Formats: sequence, structure tokens, C-alpha cells
Amino acid sequence: MSIASVPSQNTRFTRILLVFRDVVSRPSGAIGLTLVVAHLVLALISPLIVPYDYKTMNSALMLTGPDGTHWLGTDHVGRDVFTRVLLGGREALLVTGVATPIAVIWGGFVGIFFGLVGGRIDEVMMRVVDAFLSLPWILKMLVLIVTFGTGIEVLIPTLAFFYGIPVIRIARAATHDVVARDFVSAARARGHGRMTIIRRELLPNVLDTLMVEGAMRWSWMLLAFSSLSFLGFGVSPPTPDWGLMIADARGFMSFAPWGVLGPVIALSSLIIGINLTADALAKALGIDRAQKAPV
Repeated sequence: MSIASVPSQNTRFTRILLVFRDVVSRPSGAIGLTLVVAHLVLALISPLIVPYDYKTMNSALMLTGPDGTHWLGTDHVGRDVFTRVLLGGREALLVTGVATPIAVIWGGFVGIFFGLVGGRIDEVMMRVVDAFLSLPWILKMLVLIVTFGTGIEVLIPTLAFFYGIPVIRIARAATHDVVARDFVSAARARGHGRMTIIRRELLPNVLDTLMVEGAMRWSWMLLAFSSLSFLGFGVSPPTPDWGLMIADARGFMSFAPWGVLGPVIALSSLIIGINLTADALAKALGIDRAQKAPV
């Protein structure tokens, strides 16, 4: 019998509440969750509360400093920076919020499957994964994006594919820790198929690891998305995006730094919030994030 199937008085919902309480009780978890929730709420309500139209340009207000009218000043074409910062995380959260679960699901399944199969097939698979990981991520993604375009329908599967590959190693490592246990051997002796063993015995015991890994992948995917926008391969103007805003304003940093500081602080606070939450979640679940995956 698997660890996850041992009878307990706590329901699954109760366990979720206990984990949540543990995360919130830690300073890193409380701060991290506050930052993440604040960004999610702003992404939802920002179109209703922004003071200006993000597309409105005014040549008379170009590079105006922060004041009572424009709290974060204006950019090089006279658009309100505060408005664009509030709206700048919507595309990033949408794309990465969809791509991250896809990456964890497909990468986790492949890692669990080959961790269970083992043998030469497992070794060959890991060498393929190593080959992918040896190449700079930006080059791999740019090849696909330049080939197929920069729309959301391209960015989501591209990010999900490339960020799912490292998940394979993590899922395989977690599976190796479980697959040698007696309850897996008993399931094999009873004649259970591989998919049944994965569903009943392995997945419940590696799910915590995949949850923590998913949180970390989310933060890295946000950085990747913003980097692509910075390079001109993400969101297309005039759609507000933090990476694109930094790219547009970097030439004016010496005399108008507010155009860069606003999106940098917004992006940094979201990344910090996710990392703090992931760290608190790992501690609450007893996951050792420093553990190395077997080769």
C-alpha cells in the first residue's frame, strides 16, 4: 500500500488547509503569498482602476517626471507609466499561468514513466534530456518563435515544452526514491500495469515534489517571457508588458529612470513572491530542494 493511501482521519482538503496554514505561518510564505495574490488581483482589476488609456500618447508630456497627475511619470511618447505598469503583468501571468501547469504535467508524467521503466530506455531518455539542457534556453526558444511567430498560441506551447524538460529530471529523481519501496513491488507482483502503478502508487508520492517544482518553474518562466519581450519576441507594441517597457525605456535611464524602475520593481516583486512561496511550500511539505537528481 502506498504512503498516500494509508488510512487517515484527515481528508485531502484538511491536508491542503494544514499545508496552507504551515506556509502562511512562515514569514517567507506570508510575504510571498501576499505579493503573489496582490499581483493576481491587480491583473484582474487593473483595467477597471487604471487612470489613463495605456495607448494614449501625448508629445507634450514626453518623459515627464513623477507628479500628482502621473505617479510614475510618462514614457518617451507621453504614455502614463503607472497605467502601463499596472497592466504590464496581465499577458505574462496569462501565458505563464497556462504554460506552467502544462510543463509540469507532461514533464512530470514522462519523468515518472521512465523512472518506473528504468534500464537502458531510462538511460537513453536522460541523455536526450541532457542534450536539450546543454543548449542555452534562449537560443532554443528563439528558433521556434522566429519560425512560427510571437503570438500567445506560439509562446505558451514553446515555454511549456522547454520548461517541461527539466521537470523530467526532477520527476525521475523523485520516482527513483519511491519505485524501490515494498508497496510498488507488491503492485507489480499483483500484476498491475504501469499506468495503474503510476496513478495509484507513484503519482501520490511525487505530487508534493512536482508542486514545488511547478512553483519554481513559474518564476523562471516569467523571467523567460519578460526576456523574450525585452528582445522583441514576446508581446507586440503597444500592449503593455514589463519586459517591453524596460526595452523601450533603457535608452533614457540616465535622465528618466522611472520608465525602467516601475516595471523592474513590479517584475522583481512578483518573482520574489513566487520564490518565497515556493521555498515555504517546500519546507511545509518536507521537500529538499537542494537534492540532486540522479544521472
